Amino acid sequence: MNISFRRLSASETGPLITFLTSENWPFHAVSEVDRETAGQWVTEGRFESGDNRSFWVADDGAAVGLVRLMDLGDATPLFDLRLRAADRGRGVGAVAVAWLTRYLFEEFPDVRRIEGTTRQDNRAMRRVFVRSGYAKEAHYRDAWPSADGGVHDAVGYAILRRDWLSGKVTAPQWNDEPFE
Repeated sequence: MNISFRRLSASETGPLITFLTSENWPFHAVSEVDRETAGQWVTEGRFESGDNRSFWVADDGAAVGLVRLMDLGDATPLFDLRLRAADRGRGVGAVAVAWLTRYLFEEFPDVRRIEGTTRQDNRAMRRVFVRSGYAKEAHYRDAWPSADGGVHDAVGYAILRRDWLSGKVTAPQWNDEPFE
């Protein structure tokens, strides 16, 4: 595996739309993206704008995924990761999360934490979060509608700058209710 990351350029609208529409994204709110929706997302600046940056994930130069960084003007940016079906389960997600974590903390000195959310049944991504030093901070019941009409729990993870620097994960204080 020879994974690299390259910033999405303004001239890559066509390849971006093809990437988004040629795959099924089972753990995203919109699992099947049509050309009209993808074009609208591009026009709205969802992938490149003042607060958003996107990067191709490549293996030996071939695009295998996309990392989208959001809310870059905030102390707590979010990210979205999409990998082609053929490239899932090969460790690319872990490499991408390690890269984007380092990138955000090194390029944005005001970033204190990075957040990501996934569906409860996305076990692969949940493993990536934990292995990448992210702590589970939230469990939202019945919060993620799916294309089949069902609803799933959503699980939120985050990494703090201080944890990234120390290599130690600090867990949230779960039992701090004042009435317990």
